[in-house]
Amino acid sequence: MELKEIQNLIKFVAKSGANEVKLEMGDVKITIKTGGDKNETTTFYQQAAPVQIPVPVQTETPAAPPAADAAPPAEKASEDTSKYIEIKSPIIGTLYRKPSPDKPVFVKVGDTIEAGDTVCIIEAMKLFNEVESEVSGKIVKVLVEDSSPVEFDQPLFLIDPS
Repeated sequence: MELKEIQNLIKFVAKSGANEVKLEMGDVKITIKTGGDKNETTTFYQQAAPVQIPVPVQTETPAAPPAADAAPPAEKASEDTSKYIEIKSPIIGTLYRKPSPDKPVFVKVGDTIEAGDTVCIIEAMKLFNEVESEVSGKIVKVLVEDSSPVEFDQPLFLIDPS
């Protein structure tokens, strides 16, 4: 992450009214804390490369509450996703897959969408922002659960454009 991106992030957090934002990308950790009239504090950590220690492979994923519209279990890691297009989060916020709690999800795996179709809503600072698809295709995978926090540029859906 470059200095200019960090400065823009600090300005965004200061304007947003958030008290604290933590961001981890690879070996870079950034924590931005603001406190009303107090000066903002930025802490920047650069982690050293970890020492290689054998770690047992986890064969089961933790049990999650069943959901009727949940994505199927994760496919094999060897699956080629390079032919798919990602729909990414345009902002930081909370992702909602439904327009309201009593309505069905915008899209689910297997749905065919057109460019401009709403695929989800992201709430940021009490504002609800619709996320629209920029491509037409078929939803292959939902990468984020309903009511989950999302980061800027985080992949949300995989689309098969063919």
